[in-house]
Amino acid sequence: MGQAAVVGAGVAGLASAISLARIGWQVTVLERSPELGEVGAGLAMTPNAVAAFRGLGSGDDDVAALGYPTWAGGIRDLEGRPILALPDTPVMRRPAGLIGVHRRRLHAALHRRALACGVGIVAGTPVTTVDPGEPEGAPAVVEGREADIVIGADGMRSAVRAVLFPASRPVYSGFSSWRGIAPGAHGSTALQQYWGPHAEFGIVRVADDETYWYGYVAMPERTVIPDELGAARERFAGWASPVQEAMAATPPEAVLRHDVHHLPGGLPRYTTGRVVMVGDAAHGTLPTMGQGAATALEDGLCVGLLVGAPVAAGGRLAPALDGFDATRRPRCRDLARASVASGRFGSHLGGGWRQTLRNSVMRLTPAGAITRGSRAVMGWTPPEPASPVLGTPAR
Repeated sequence: MGQAAVVGAGVAGLASAISLARIGWQVTVLERSPELGEVGAGLAMTPNAVAAFRGLGSGDDDVAALGYPTWAGGIRDLEGRPILALPDTPVMRRPAGLIGVHRRRLHAALHRRALACGVGIVAGTPVTTVDPGEPEGAPAVVEGREADIVIGADGMRSAVRAVLFPASRPVYSGFSSWRGIAPGAHGSTALQQYWGPHAEFGIVRVADDETYWYGYVAMPERTVIPDELGAARERFAGWASPVQEAMAATPPEAVLRHDVHHLPGGLPRYTTGRVVMVGDAAHGTLPTMGQGAATALEDGLCVGLLVGAPVAAGGRLAPALDGFDATRRPRCRDLARASVASGRFGSHLGGGWRQTLRNSVMRLTPAGAITRGSRAVMGWTPPEPASPVLGTPAR
């Protein structure tokens, strides 16, 4: 069976490693950090993310262990008045079903599964050299290691992308995001989002006794703030009471902030030579659609289904790589465009009459129309494994 090298041990990298190892590939993950792990923040896993997680071999118990089952509770203005109200009914919960998850819990689950599948993980190994090789010829080489395929999964600041696609660079969105985990149950049992001028605040439970919140705001890049929690509370002063309660319950050391970058348009192609680019390294998007972790899981699963499986069955690598690009790039490009549009209409919108007009239009939008739009994004299901295109073998 073939040798695969995965660069990056985040969600996209571990998902890719698992999907390949389950087919029988020998997989080594190279991680630049000396220790594996994720930052202490949360996310809302949408149905497509759960479908991809299940596709990696996870069962009901594994999914249940991830976090807190919830649903999208709609959008409110900064004072808590509904802008887009989604009724709490079984019909609405199904298409909008979510799981509130601590990122560390998701990463730990993927890490355990990768090790159980025989994946080798080498930490403290930054990648600076990549030779992509040729699909029908020379192998790829990463840091002196030969590989039949290489997965570039090293995030928004991808070293693999910098070598192979130097013209594609992330840009600052103009927004920064506070993230915190508050002990206890705060806010509604549903995910709640609040929109205000150049800002958004979200609250979702990630366990019975833990609540994740984020505050996404316009801010100059590289702003230095000595007291992050204090600054967040000042920025969102006067917002709805659940916003205040979540921040008030959060210890200062449990608050993080990061400048939000994205990769406008994504890469022109997700494969080159024997290299497959996945996750933020391929298509880093704005967080306004909540699809970063979801598309990372989708990409990782599809590496196995669309590339690993047909090659393992005796097919040629080049058509398999073409199939991955043709399948993943249009979807991720569309999601990136939708994320930009969502930001312009939502958290990126300025104040005054713009807020009033936007809120009035959204209050007239039928909930069913929103549900249909959500299905197009979150109704994704894993593709069938690609059939091998026989011919010259990959190696």
